[in-house]
Amino acid sequence: MALCLLFVSLMGCGGRSATDSARADVQRLLDGRAAAVLDRDRAAFLRTGAQDWFGNVRALPLADWSYRLTRLHRTGDTATAEAELRYRVRGYDRAPVSAGRTLSLSLDAGGRWYVEAERPAKGSAEQLWDQGAVSVVRGEHSLVMGVGQSAEALRQYAELADGAVPAVSQAWGTDWPGQIVVLVPASLGDMAGLLGSPESSYRGIAAVTTGETGAPANAPADRIIVNPDAYGVLGATGKQVVLTHETTHVATRAHTTAATPLWLSEGYADRVGYLGSGRSPSQAAPELWRAVTEGRVPEALPADADFGFTGDSGKLARAYESGWLACRLIAERWGEVRLVEFYRAVGAHEGRAGAVEGALKDVLGTSLEEFTAAWRAYLRAQLG
Repeated sequence: MALCLLFVSLMGCGGRSATDSARADVQRLLDGRAAAVLDRDRAAFLRTGAQDWFGNVRALPLADWSYRLTRLHRTGDTATAEAELRYRVRGYDRAPVSAGRTLSLSLDAGGRWYVEAERPAKGSAEQLWDQGAVSVVRGEHSLVMGVGQSAEALRQYAELADGAVPAVSQAWGTDWPGQIVVLVPASLGDMAGLLGSPESSYRGIAAVTTGETGAPANAPADRIIVNPDAYGVLGATGKQVVLTHETTHVATRAHTTAATPLWLSEGYADRVGYLGSGRSPSQAAPELWRAVTEGRVPEALPADADFGFTGDSGKLARAYESGWLACRLIAERWGEVRLVEFYRAVGAHEGRAGAVEGALKDVLGTSLEEFTAAWRAYLRAQLG
């Protein structure tokens, strides 16, 4: 007994350290916080600490919400907890979304931990509810969530999404969930916050789709994140093209792998996006049209690096337009079905090397050299 008392400040008689005890207490706090979010129980949430963003998630259709404590740094009666938040949107996420969170903690007079504040962990992107109260609109094939947006604006996004989903399924096939999640933040800066990147990376980009290439069937749903500043200045046709383009990325995700070059993934998404738009090649590819009419026909299909957000908007536009016209050529010469087969064959290759060459030979019966020559001639015919 004397030995046990000697070390009571460091170890309990049962052998558990003070650090272990604090970790267990904090994990229980986080469990209670998660249960309060799922139960929409404001009083229970307040018992865990500051209200923070509790009201912002009220409208979210949550199926799961949990925290896993990963690190605890304690200084007297205060502590900083690092945790992994895992949550799932009901009906859309087939697996939880993971997000790093940092929580500032204090001990109350009764010796219980409570949360002073919760925020995204360093290096982790913001979540939509970090930016304000989330509004939700459901479409036939979509879930649209926004901050700082009117219900009418979100309904318009849902209508566009509901037009995009069947168009993509008609072109690509139905071996995908057939529904999309759209996030509409209040500004470009908020869009960048959701992506964990600087604003400069997305200025002029109307929307971005998140998700891992080659994602398994049980992955979380991709999020189409809109840049309201750039998207808002588009006309009706442009808005539909953009959302259909991004929806195509959602549909093709499982067949888009490290073997798939960006000219194919972006070009195919544009191919589906522009179907039925009535846009001519010169209208849809103005930068490439300008280059071709000036005698600057590209020598080769664009490399992945050409799609980087480097600040050269003309170069980026020409890369997208080149990929689109390559896919348009395949659809016109070999057919839409062969275009889909070609895309899937490239993605199924074990690596980038030889993927396009092999699919060109096996699916289209041509070589990279022959296809490149045909594509360059196609550019002159369509844009010259």
